[in-house]
Amino acid sequence: MTTSVLPADLVPGIDTEARKVVALRQTRLLLAAPVALALVATLITAIMSGPADPKGQPATGAATVGLYLGMVAVFVVAALLGIASTGGEYRHETMALSVLFAPDRDRLVIVKYLATAAFAFAVALAAELVGFLVLLLAARGKFALGWQLIEVLAAGLLVAMCWAVLGAGLGLLLRTFSGAAWLVLGWAFALEPLIWVVAKGFGAGGFAALLPVSATVAGVSAGSFAEAEVFAPTPAALVVLLLWTAAVGAAGWWDLRNRDL
Repeated sequence: MTTSVLPADLVPGIDTEARKVVALRQTRLLLAAPVALALVATLITAIMSGPADPKGQPATGAATVGLYLGMVAVFVVAALLGIASTGGEYRHETMALSVLFAPDRDRLVIVKYLATAAFAFAVALAAELVGFLVLLLAARGKFALGWQLIEVLAAGLLVAMCWAVLGAGLGLLLRTFSGAAWLVLGWAFALEPLIWVVAKGFGAGGFAALLPVSATVAGVSAGSFAEAEVFAPTPAALVVLLLWTAAVGAAGWWDLRNRDL
């Protein structure tokens, strides 16, 4: 007899969502991309960097920059995976069919959030393990092996799951894959950084610290940018990101429950 930490009525739904992810070759390649990037980028920065500087940025050493790049890729893939699990259903007009076979919409949202978060966790863990092993083999003495790095790796796992749920929630709200994907990418790499600059110019950096990408950067930086007013301290930043995740996830949940398909 097998036991599960999940309620028995959720297991079939999670299994279905997992099969949807791994069934497509392009999705499997997408999941592998951050791991490959973490391997290559960490190897490059490990070889090219000098000795660790306790006062430098990032605080864990220049050799770890490649690891951070891999983590950024993980967060992007996690968000896209979340969007695909919900907005992709509307794109292919299969959401009504999913609801037909899983009439409890609350349970449907739960399994989508859990499945995407689990995949995001697995990809983040694989990327971090690969990057960490590369650091051990190619960057001895070039990075700070201590609690700061452990904090970065642990926060990365949490942040990856948050972005998976954020993406899934946005997919439910916007009911489109492309629109939600462009919103996430445009916000993360263009609009929010512009807000940082403007807010800092007006002396309102504290406002920028409440935004999701700022919280992400601060959450995984282990205090590397402590003097930058647009970034909150790491524990507070993670709380901010969790609040964004809860808000967007709950809004997507409410949308599926109350709007017609």
